[in-house]
Amino acid sequence: MSNSSSIAGFLLLPFADTRELQLLHFWLFLGIYLAALLGNGLIITTIACDHHLHTPMYFFLLNLSLLDLGSISTTVPKSMANSLWGTRAISYLGCAAQVFFFVFLMLGEYIVLTIMAYDRYVAICKPLHYGTLLGSRACVHMAAAAWGTGFLNSLLHTTNTFSLPLCQDNILDPFFCEIPHILKLSCSHSYLREVGLIMVSACLAFGCFVFIVVSYVQIFRAVLRIPSEQGRRKTFSTCLPHLAVVSLFVSTGIFAYLKPPSVSSPSLNLVVSVLYSVVPPAVNPLIYSMRNQELKDALWKLIQWTQIL
Repeated sequence: MSNSSSIAGFLLLPFADTRELQLLHFWLFLGIYLAALLGNGLIITTIACDHHLHTPMYFFLLNLSLLDLGSISTTVPKSMANSLWGTRAISYLGCAAQVFFFVFLMLGEYIVLTIMAYDRYVAICKPLHYGTLLGSRACVHMAAAAWGTGFLNSLLHTTNTFSLPLCQDNILDPFFCEIPHILKLSCSHSYLREVGLIMVSACLAFGCFVFIVVSYVQIFRAVLRIPSEQGRRKTFSTCLPHLAVVSLFVSTGIFAYLKPPSVSSPSLNLVVSVLYSVVPPAVNPLIYSMRNQELKDALWKLIQWTQIL
């Protein structure tokens, strides 16, 4: 293969070699996908329909659910189709589209998670300034910045990656197209340009992570000064789920993109890819709804209203 234009497509890592395990993978991913669609769809519908939830915290949660729906729909359906039909193939353009939308939506999700940490910090540590710092216009601008940054960053990464000459092979280790594994196929030193972009994105991600950590240090210091145990419990119920989601997302995502080649293996790549691309969109609705009484009450009211209709 002399260059990328001669590659018609790629071969993705299969979850299993036997037909029975391939079908098991299909049904397992189908269950996870439907759960993600249902959970995120209910959150979006509940927040949109209940005017009591038209606050900055739930506005950003709605954006998070939209990004979750998009990101899991970028990777899981293609993997399910491959297992169902017993194939590993993905077209060159399909792989490029998968990289673009996945990076776009995942980076947007990470920035929204950072904004949600800022929202909790202002609500708990600077409550008197909450309406000023997080007015409706400011919230829209921050959400637009998250989506816009994800789009521009993804456009740069996708253009850089798929302009490289590829001549090593067309076999990718993960179950969907990921930039680090495509770079391994390059036969040109031009891939260092994309590596540089990845490092810039990693620095951005690290900066967001530091901001989240500092925000939560301040939040927990303020919470421990609350005299009421019920007040502390309510505050933790909105903060701890967010912190759990961020920890899983950041740790697995950074490991997937920055792990050294010496610790790379197909099985490890598969587990890490699932942990940061499939698990968060599926468990986010469960974590936020189970730990948030206000959201559960609004969801229950919505269910009762639909039963009456």
